[in-house]
Amino acid sequence: MTRQRWAEQLDARAREHWTDERLAQLLGDKRPVISPREGVVLLRALGLARDDASLPPAQVRKYFQINHMVALLGPALRELRARHASIRLLDAGCGRSYLTLLLAWCARHVWKHPLEVIGIDRDADVIAEAKRRAELAELADVVRFEVGDVAACSPADVHGVVALHACDTATCDALALGIARGADLLAVAPCCQAELARGWAELAERGATGAFARVWQTPHLRRETAADVTDAMRVELLRAAGYDVSAMELVPHEHTRKNTLIVATRRGARDPEARAAYEALRDATGGVDIRLAR
Repeated sequence: MTRQRWAEQLDARAREHWTDERLAQLLGDKRPVISPREGVVLLRALGLARDDASLPPAQVRKYFQINHMVALLGPALRELRARHASIRLLDAGCGRSYLTLLLAWCARHVWKHPLEVIGIDRDADVIAEAKRRAELAELADVVRFEVGDVAACSPADVHGVVALHACDTATCDALALGIARGADLLAVAPCCQAELARGWAELAERGATGAFARVWQTPHLRRETAADVTDAMRVELLRAAGYDVSAMELVPHEHTRKNTLIVATRRGARDPEARAAYEALRDATGGVDIRLAR
């Protein structure tokens, strides 16, 4: 069976399965960007839908999460479409490409706007899986995947940089790359943030004193607090680089602690007051810089 024939049959099953009644039961008053009736080929490629076009109960939460993610990025993406006749996005540390393929599918089927996405990851196995998914979703003509270092493989002219759950300082690397490329949009969901906690642990080992000493000295508090302070520092540094920035909840808190989404839109002039705010926060918490500052 050709891929086109497979997609046509899956679309037919979706129209049959997803009656108005079933859609109402699933969605309630929600209006997701990706409907299981129209977007079933993408959902099957992502492993969320079955061959009969239904959504397994175990995947329903993930289905709503990916729609929520696109909705959160909606205002920034609308602005990006208004600025550029054709958009090029870089997905740094793309993994198995949920976000990459979501954005490409929405650009083609919802926004009707030319878009190219480049996904880069060091893991050859996940890139191979991402390429397979792109072929299944009929998006291989607008999505390109590469194995390697993001800075070395990324093009010079990108309009947006996204990074979902890039571990520890990899989020800072993605943000720094986007700033250096003059990207209009930066969107990151940080993960496994340990850099600041390591710096604070060194302060505790040296017996340093200060208002934050109790946090430095307590491993649990050090780890949990460092993640939030790191994100606050990133927000100020992005503002200092000329971006309007929002930090928001990515998914409901009960699902994961790693649920912050930082979205930044480039406005122009650098803001020295924001840089001073970063330095004040850094000094108040122990004087440890983060990678993005360096």
